Amino acid sequence: MFLHNKRLQYTVRVAEPNPGLANLLLEQFGGAQGELAAATRYFTQALAEEDPGRKDLLLDIATEELSHLEIIGSIIVMLNKGAKGKMAEGVQEEGELYRDINGAGNDSHITSLLYGGGAPLVNSAGVPWTAAYIDTIGEPTADFRSNIAAEARAKIVYERLMNVTTDPGIKDALGFLMTREIAHQLSFEKALHSIQPNFPQGKLPGMPEFSRTYYSMSNGEPAVRGPWNSEEEFDFVEHPQPAVDGGDGTASVSLSEDDSVTLTMLKERTKSDTDSDPMTGADLGSGLAQGVRE
Repeated sequence: MFLHNKRLQYTVRVAEPNPGLANLLLEQFGGAQGELAAATRYFTQALAEEDPGRKDLLLDIATEELSHLEIIGSIIVMLNKGAKGKMAEGVQEEGELYRDINGAGNDSHITSLLYGGGAPLVNSAGVPWTAAYIDTIGEPTADFRSNIAAEARAKIVYERLMNVTTDPGIKDALGFLMTREIAHQLSFEKALHSIQPNFPQGKLPGMPEFSRTYYSMSNGEPAVRGPWNSEEEFDFVEHPQPAVDGGDGTASVSLSEDDSVTLTMLKERTKSDTDSDPMTGADLGSGLAQGVRE
């Protein structure tokens, strides 16, 4: 059960309307790294979670992400307040209104025109929110790693947004939201590592002869070495050759006699005549078929 508190989790203070900035902030409202994506990711994970502690964690953070969605949406609406009335009432000349809401070359006129200065579930480019942003796979050791990465990406977007505004109130609110991404990362890290072992993800350990092998697949010098391909951790193969399993590297399948017969019929019917020199559309178009030459 959800109950709405009419007060925001963090106070929003917007110095003045700025529809261009509002458009950029839509990235954290209806974008891939935004608050709705985070809330739905964690909420749906929580529904399927079997561990009661992790279930509470996911539901708590999902609910907080909804409160962050409300904060971002409120900032967007405040930034659009001036444009909202102007668009609705037409108090300016057309060209003046367009220049006003278009700001410094951004696309805020699109969201102002289509959504009346509200907070639509689109990203800063106007692309509608989609559940395809949710990458849950139903395995906690994989999903919590994805959650950690999602919080990290959201933190980076908030940093970038803070860099494009001089409004102290907005910077302050975005700083709070950015900081909560750090807190969520820490909680997800603790939850992940409370599962032991948690690597490799899932149940199967992998094939031991390949699980710590590094194949150098880049031609050219030098072959850069580091902890990701060190001799201490990996069997470094500098020039991998097919097939690494010791087979002949070809694909094969065992067919029934009937399938083999029909496949042979198909191959015979569609085989190429390697001795032919067919007239093609390219020949006709070039004029060579009519003896025309440049």
